[in-house]
Amino acid sequence: MSNINTPCSLPKELKLILNILNGSKPSQTLNQEMDWDLFLQLIVHHRLYPVLYPLIKHNNNLPEQIKVMVRKYYQHNTLQMLHLCLEMNILSQICGNQDIKLLILKGPLLAEDLYGDLSLRTCGDIDVMVPINDLDRMEKVLKSEGYVKDDYIKTVLGDWKWRHHHVSYFHQTKGIKVEVHWRLNPGPSSEPSFEQLWDRKRVYNSGMHTTYFLGKEDLFFFLVTHGGRHGWSRLRWLMDIHQLLKQEMDWEAIRLLLSRYHYNHVGGQAIQLSSMLFNSPIPYEFKTEVQKNKSRKLVNQTTFYLEKMVCLHSKKVPEEVTRHHQRYLFNMMSLKYRILFILSFLHPYPEDAELVPLPKKLHFLYFPLRPIIWAWKKLSKPAIT
Repeated sequence: MSNINTPCSLPKELKLILNILNGSKPSQTLNQEMDWDLFLQLIVHHRLYPVLYPLIKHNNNLPEQIKVMVRKYYQHNTLQMLHLCLEMNILSQICGNQDIKLLILKGPLLAEDLYGDLSLRTCGDIDVMVPINDLDRMEKVLKSEGYVKDDYIKTVLGDWKWRHHHVSYFHQTKGIKVEVHWRLNPGPSSEPSFEQLWDRKRVYNSGMHTTYFLGKEDLFFFLVTHGGRHGWSRLRWLMDIHQLLKQEMDWEAIRLLLSRYHYNHVGGQAIQLSSMLFNSPIPYEFKTEVQKNKSRKLVNQTTFYLEKMVCLHSKKVPEEVTRHHQRYLFNMMSLKYRILFILSFLHPYPEDAELVPLPKKLHFLYFPLRPIIWAWKKLSKPAIT
């Protein structure tokens, strides 16, 4: 394995965080140089406080109030992870009793798998995956446990199956959100089928509970495609990649898996970023991939998210960020996926059915009507002066 070292234009507060994570000890002159409010904001934004706190709690060169705040975040996260772990086990047991194949994608199990400790990673919800034919059964399980569907997908002609990839449920009393996936990523794209993922699953036994988790290679594939799709705007996702890069993995199998589904350049991007920021080792099998122009261009586009502390989940995302992210996502696609993406605009949208309501048995007419409706909507938009 080998490393690359490419400079990256980042705020000095973020560079300090990265230096601490990479083993450096802050100096006594920091108090005069740092914007400590920004330092704290960055730790929270990137969800790095669980892994950072053990490294700074005994350091006398950091302001005491900063260490106190980070400790509070760390302690709250530990309780939250235990809470989610209990719920994950309950849902796994219920699904097992009802013969629903349930794969854990993220959540507390990911923290245990990558960091060896629940307290060292944040998690806002529980991500699970079931076969698409079991979505209704999974919904009944969640409703019986007190969950309420948190979002309703508008659809026409079954486009939800590939335009979307998960649906959310929320438990008001427990304060827990569960995301139920039927795909790893939204389409149009190809990826391993649920049955393939299930055949390669790992079994995790915790006392009397058995849960099923993605295989190592599939986990790397999922984390790379998920983080890449979000522009690596939270460094927690890259820290996950860093943890995997330190483990014994079948890197040739991973390279082939990413290549089969046209994500090899995204894998190169993830590994290059992790090496730049966390000094991660680069597997020999990816040494060529990280040097390719497509991987490097994606890395350069990613710095935008890190420099501006972008949050793609905000209710109102700035127009500048939206435009950059749209370009980034298109650049992230392989030629095959770009063609599929452009062709997907020919498939009717739910908004078409709202604009021109038709009886369900006539919904097939939305295909020939699609260009007309698209032109109508474009011409109906008020001119911007």
